[in-house]
Amino acid sequence: MKFNLDNLLAEYSNLEHELENPEVYSDPKRLKEIMQKKKSLEQAVVLYREYKQLNQNYNDAKKMFDTEKDIDMIEMAKEEMLTTETRIVQLEEELKLALLPKDPNDEKNLILEVRAGAWGDEAGLFARELTNAYILFAKEEGYNLEIIDQSENDGGGLKECIMKITGFGAYSRFKYEAWVHRVQRIPETENKWRVHTSAVTVAVLPEVDPVEIVIRDEDLEIMACRASGAGGQKVNKTSSAIRMVHIPTGLVVECQDERSQLQNKMKALDVLRSRIYTQAQAKVDDKLGADRLAQVGTGDRSEKIRTYNFPQDRVTDHRIGQNFSNIPVIMTGRLAPIFDALAIADQSAKLEAASKATRE
Repeated sequence: MKFNLDNLLAEYSNLEHELENPEVYSDPKRLKEIMQKKKSLEQAVVLYREYKQLNQNYNDAKKMFDTEKDIDMIEMAKEEMLTTETRIVQLEEELKLALLPKDPNDEKNLILEVRAGAWGDEAGLFARELTNAYILFAKEEGYNLEIIDQSENDGGGLKECIMKITGFGAYSRFKYEAWVHRVQRIPETENKWRVHTSAVTVAVLPEVDPVEIVIRDEDLEIMACRASGAGGQKVNKTSSAIRMVHIPTGLVVECQDERSQLQNKMKALDVLRSRIYTQAQAKVDDKLGADRLAQVGTGDRSEKIRTYNFPQDRVTDHRIGQNFSNIPVIMTGRLAPIFDALAIADQSAKLEAASKATRE
């Protein structure tokens, strides 16, 4: 056998035994760790069990093929060997993928933040369109979506929208959207038919359980204020909006979507946990700055992962060098081909890196 993962089976079995211990259920943090670890091993364990059984079947069939005298039995053994060998090769490829290092956040819900970047009103209009595309896609994929906060500009677009998307694997589906999205098109207000370039920033943050990130009351500065809107629109007469400052990190969250102060406070805490978690993770990985620049950049049009070129009806994802046509359809939430291409490219890159490490 090419794979010997009996140690993986043993680890999985130990986790199952731990879950049989009643004491584990009195420690929520430990229980969550065990459940997450068990879930992360499950696919590989199922595949490996089938792989072991098929290898045993192959060896039994080969022994029959080598020792039998009856022609019918020999043919039966030969057929079993061929069928089993084909599936074993498939399983080896599936196991390679299942054994790749997993992002611990992949199965989580997420906080998605869309903000207008460069070029004023035009960026705000595209921020609204991109937000709507994400909402439609999330619903199409069966996820639940909740708007946490959003603010409009005077031009009918969005300054920012913060939403929570829930459902198993939501973060893994959306995580490649983080960074700057550039749009090139002729604005409706342009009378000389010139193509303008603007940008929108997107941040994708895994939702964090209160057990993982504990926020102390004394570390928060909370202010209640009246909700505001573009041009005086949608202004609440009561002080239901919340502005929350996390003193140790300086992170600020504002939430005004709900009419209840308590509801806005709970939503703001969700966002704050995710931002603190992402900031801490960034420092550990040494990939992000403390201000989350790796996800949202500066909003400059040159820092782009994707370009939406409306005159040429082309969406280009610069990370994989792939083009997608029919922008009007894409902007109705038909984002699956782009998301799928990015996931495949990521898996391929990880497989290549793993193979290279093995060769070295």
